[in-house]
Amino acid sequence: MRQEGLFSYENRLLLLLGFAFGIAFFDRNAATYLAPIIEHDLHLSNAQVGYLGGVLSLTWAFGAYFIARWSDASGVRKPFLLAFLVIFSACSFLSGLAPNFPVLLASRAIMGAVEGPFLPVCLAIMAVESSEHRRGVNAGIMQNFFASVLGQFLAPIVLVALAVQFGWRSAFYIAGVPGLLCALAVFAWVREPAPPVRATPESGSTSAGSGARMGLLGMLRVRNILVCCLISIFMVAYLVMGWTYLSKFFVDVRHFSPQTMSYLVATLGAASATSGAVVALISDRVGRKPAMVAFCLLGLSTPLGALYFQGSNSILGALLFAGWFASGTFPLFMGVVPGETIPRRYAATAMGLIVCVGEVFGGFLINILAGKLGDVYSMRLTLLIQAACTLIGAALCLLLTETAPVRVRAAQAHRIAADAARRTVA
Repeated sequence: MRQEGLFSYENRLLLLLGFAFGIAFFDRNAATYLAPIIEHDLHLSNAQVGYLGGVLSLTWAFGAYFIARWSDASGVRKPFLLAFLVIFSACSFLSGLAPNFPVLLASRAIMGAVEGPFLPVCLAIMAVESSEHRRGVNAGIMQNFFASVLGQFLAPIVLVALAVQFGWRSAFYIAGVPGLLCALAVFAWVREPAPPVRATPESGSTSAGSGARMGLLGMLRVRNILVCCLISIFMVAYLVMGWTYLSKFFVDVRHFSPQTMSYLVATLGAASATSGAVVALISDRVGRKPAMVAFCLLGLSTPLGALYFQGSNSILGALLFAGWFASGTFPLFMGVVPGETIPRRYAATAMGLIVCVGEVFGGFLINILAGKLGDVYSMRLTLLIQAACTLIGAALCLLLTETAPVRVRAAQAHRIAADAARRTVA
């Protein structure tokens, strides 16, 4: 029986896994926020800065799919979490030791390979342990709140302050410590989730874990999985370009100080922390599709505000904050919609596939292309590409089949009523 109350296992698990994923994002974004300082020491170009984010996205992508699939096939989750936490913490220390660009690039590549599957495995665990009425909210809180507070709000402020005071290498060393502490907490307090119940020939029953074996092509034949993959391409590109280039744009193009830049970029973290629960709650009531369309369109406010607004920094921060609510759609198309579409036993693989496609084509290819175009023309073009990505993402959301339970039940009730009316007339 599921323990109720504030200190239930569900709540404790949400807190621990959410915090651990937040630390993973803290480490992922460290090189981005420190780029304006690192580039002068290691003599990096815009394209090389783009490679730091792009290569991490690429290895994040393949790790998300292949290692998440490995976790599904093995039927275990906890050992994978422990390995992820230890390895990406070690990579943070290695980043601080990097004497040149190739070593720094290699450390970020290894980090991406183990951080990529971290979210799908965590979401798969939460899907098992969550109450039905909290599934969407738990996913939104775990993916957005902690990652945003730690990885986007605190990270630029803390890391830039540490780098200015002690040097960028020390900032990387300090960033690696919390992951090791999270590994100890996972070892002590997280239990291995129960495996999904499968149908038996005798009973003929079905469950979330039943169904024929589903491979890569089988998943892509499912409309929502394919559409979520396409959405992921453009929305991951939008997000990664924001992480990769906004800090450089504010310092190099808008000529803000590193401290001013850090506070502006921190508003993105505050927005992401808020949007995870807000967008999920709205989608529970109005449906996944309309919520995703609306908030993807709102995402235009961030790059266009950075490009064209010339007023006070406070209002600029408000525009960045509002636009970054587009990040609240990520738990929906990466976790909730696929989880409501296919059997639970394939949840981590499907989520990993969506992350993989988004990171390869959006986080790597589009992000690298945007960096090269920024070198050839102007970083202003890079931000225009970012704006185009969220606009395309909104259009793709229109192709989804609705999965929100409240909307699905309403549609079923409407069909039953319509059938009853037709039978009455007949």
